[in-house]
Amino acid sequence: MTAVDGTAEIRGALVRLRRGTGLPVAFGGLVEPGRQQVRISELSGTATPALSALAVSAGNGLGGKAVALARPCAVTDYSASRQISHEYDVPVATEGLRAVVAVPVVVRRRVRGVLYGALRSAQPLGDRTLGLAVQAARDVEQALVVREEAGELLAAARPRPGEDRAPGAAWEQVREAHAALRALAPRITDPALRAELLDACSLLTAGPQPATPVRLAPRELDVLACVAAGATNAAAAQRLGVTAETVKAYLRSAMRKLGARTRGQAVVAARRAGWLP
Repeated sequence: MTAVDGTAEIRGALVRLRRGTGLPVAFGGLVEPGRQQVRISELSGTATPALSALAVSAGNGLGGKAVALARPCAVTDYSASRQISHEYDVPVATEGLRAVVAVPVVVRRRVRGVLYGALRSAQPLGDRTLGLAVQAARDVEQALVVREEAGELLAAARPRPGEDRAPGAAWEQVREAHAALRALAPRITDPALRAELLDACSLLTAGPQPATPVRLAPRELDVLACVAAGATNAAAAQRLGVTAETVKAYLRSAMRKLGARTRGQAVVAARRAGWLP
């Protein structure tokens, strides 16, 4: 798994923010590791490079205030506002921005970045615009949580080089991690990261598949992974974000393909075929 930085999530959120609100300009960036500042790395709709790579310190300017307070902040006219400090007036004025909103991206109670939306005229942004800006930040937060959970599960479950597979209770932890990773994969919007996660899942399975393997659909395998980890149909449905009836349907289909009469037999057959750890 690659390191979780969130740049792609920030970029996508800015595009959605402009599309949803009609704001002509959006920009943002991440808090630099080990430092109390945000580096503006992503620009959408800007006319100049004035904001590119700008370092915004916590407490300074509108974005710095949002970082320090861990809540959204907005001004109707940036350069004239008495609610913020003015360390960044020059780049903001160069870009011609007036009304600006800044929303922090908060993951596990820690500010990880800031999204900005702006107008080139001095006017209130309105509740709808502010709400959509907050939702864009929440989308980034959810994506980062999913990616971090996946990384943590892989770190805990992947065998160390030269290490034999763990027996007994320890191996059950690997199976639980495999099920959790399979459940996380559909929630990852980045195709490359999702493929990388599924490739990592395959490293946790029992061994090479036979020359003529049973063809299980991804969701059938997701359900079997949950069942193998001891989940009920209801628990599997909650984990996978589907209904219990959908879980039953996938399980019945997998059982039929594997020639199994029970869910337990289906798990055993899938393990023998190398689909499950």
